[in-house]
Amino acid sequence: MATMSQPLFAQSEGGLIAGAEAEKKVNKKLSVGIEAEMRTRHDFKTMDRWKFGIGASYKLTPWLKANAGYDLLNSNFREKISYKSSGDYNHWRPSYWGVKHRLHFSLTGSYKFSNNIKLSLRERWQYTYRPEKTVERWDFDDETWEDKVRSGKGKNQLRSRFEISYDKKRALFTPYASMELYNSWAIEKIRYTVGTDIRLTKQHSLGLFYRFQNMKNVDEDDYDPDMHYIGLGYKFKF
Repeated sequence: MATMSQPLFAQSEGGLIAGAEAEKKVNKKLSVGIEAEMRTRHDFKTMDRWKFGIGASYKLTPWLKANAGYDLLNSNFREKISYKSSGDYNHWRPSYWGVKHRLHFSLTGSYKFSNNIKLSLRERWQYTYRPEKTVERWDFDDETWEDKVRSGKGKNQLRSRFEISYDKKRALFTPYASMELYNSWAIEKIRYTVGTDIRLTKQHSLGLFYRFQNMKNVDEDDYDPDMHYIGLGYKFKF
């Protein structure tokens, strides 16, 4: 019997992104860093994801920088229900936690005008792998739980981000706005972000932002509604 799957969620949700990172400048060109991040969804009610990442950046020229890194993601996969072609319920899979591994490499080109307006373009390739995992799902016909094996899955994406900022040296605020496209043979989502970095001291800074994430051509397995995020961050340089 053919089945169909449908998400059980609203068209848009709100969430929080909170993170902290530390960066060490090895020399004039090379920097290394670590970061941790948590994210919520369902209008701030449900934990969505934890992330831990390590990375390095290298300044190739005064206007071009390369970056590479690895992220360990612990994601709360959304529940999913499938229907028979008749419209009757078939299976229900509750939400569950699972690990993802991500590698990424990027090049960022930037140009700063004399009035401190800075334009930048970042092209990032990332590969994300979700290992195989056995989860439980409810069979409506037999009225019982059964095991379902979710096969391992890898995915390549190209992320293109254009950003404009007011980048004045030693300024208290560094406001910015950006647009980022996620592309995997088609535009899958677009992120619009406005925010500011706040310089506390030479080593410490805070970040505040608002982000709207517009979902486009997304695989059913990777379903997310449109998202409105409030972001908070802290950065330490040493």
